[in-house]
Amino acid sequence: MAIIEIFAIAIGLALDAAAVSIGAAAGGFADNRRAVFRLAFHFGLFQAFMPFIGWLLGVQLAGWFAAWDHWIAFVLLSFVGGRMIRSGFDASDDFQRDPSRGSMLVLLSFATSVDALAVGFSLAMLNVQILLPCLVIGFVTAGLSLGGIRIGSSLSGRFGKRMEIFGGFLLLAIGLRILVTHLLE
Repeated sequence: MAIIEIFAIAIGLALDAAAVSIGAAAGGFADNRRAVFRLAFHFGLFQAFMPFIGWLLGVQLAGWFAAWDHWIAFVLLSFVGGRMIRSGFDASDDFQRDPSRGSMLVLLSFATSVDALAVGFSLAMLNVQILLPCLVIGFVTAGLSLGGIRIGSSLSGRFGKRMEIFGGFLLLAIGLRILVTHLLE
């Protein structure tokens, strides 16, 4: 597989994580270096390891997982998005809903990397060596997530708490797009 194809795949996979990063930063949750690092690192890490896991599982589970991956991503993103929207309306509940920490971060990282698992399945079927694609996907995702955080942070400064509500709706939209795209295939 050519390096340009690997980068194209990486960018396609990273766009959901970048959009979530925009939403998290716009909600005011990436306001320090640790939060920025956590978001970019986790998104990059999950995006790098999910294709590897998919590649290891290979063809054996591809049919079953393909039937459910869009539903899993939709439910997880809807759950997190709904919590962000609720938190946006409840000023007393900011810290507990932080998508750059704990289980929320893991859920978001997993939800945005489900497609990468399917890519790993595909790469196994094509007999592609997996190390280089995993590294490229991880680094591209981390880089685009950092860019998303910068964009979201500038929006947060202008629009404040309303951006958390927007970020929640953005997550819902991403989940819905994943679901509709897979259902229409």
